[in-house]
Amino acid sequence: MKDKPNEWVSIADLMAGTLAVVMLLLVVSILQNQFAAIKHKEEAQKGAAAQKKRVEAILADIRRSFDAQGAAGLVAFDLQVGKVTLKDNVFARGSACVTPQAKAAFASVEPEITRYLTEAGEGQIYVEGYTDSLPVESPVTDFARFCTVYDDNYTLSAARAREARRLLIGGMNADVAKRVIVAGFGDSHPLAGVDPEDAKNRRVEVKFMQ
Repeated sequence: MKDKPNEWVSIADLMAGTLAVVMLLLVVSILQNQFAAIKHKEEAQKGAAAQKKRVEAILADIRRSFDAQGAAGLVAFDLQVGKVTLKDNVFARGSACVTPQAKAAFASVEPEITRYLTEAGEGQIYVEGYTDSLPVESPVTDFARFCTVYDDNYTLSAARAREARRLLIGGMNADVAKRVIVAGFGDSHPLAGVDPEDAKNRRVEVKFMQ
């Protein structure tokens, strides 16, 4: 008499086959996720590179405009990090008031600022004020003369950043201008390798961010 087929062997074979299919699908899923992650990273890198080139091109245009007006001494450019530094001589001494020369120079580059914010989608511009560490000797209360009132370096740095923002946005659309953001850091971030009391620390940094 022949032995009957062992149904448990058939079931085991079926389960082994099913497990193999499941494992294959799992491996395929993992590979697809890894491929998607790599592709996303590549696209992000391409986007960041394109953004960097866009900022560099706009800053180069702004620099040429300042050079043409003989106003190069008012600003410093760092194309690699997308930053323009407004020097202390953009403002009247001990004041947030912008000098006439600086007003004229910045009025000419408003189209470049608008173009960046329009093309950059959700891009923003941070306008950050800084001072040296010398304390304010007495409160300044004459707003008409100093374009602000202040009794410490933080207030003065914020006021200068605010006035710099006004220079940048000009007659820009209000919704677009909301992406130009102001902050005042006082004497908390001196330049690297520079004495905190040095006047070089009096500056406003304009950073183009994505």
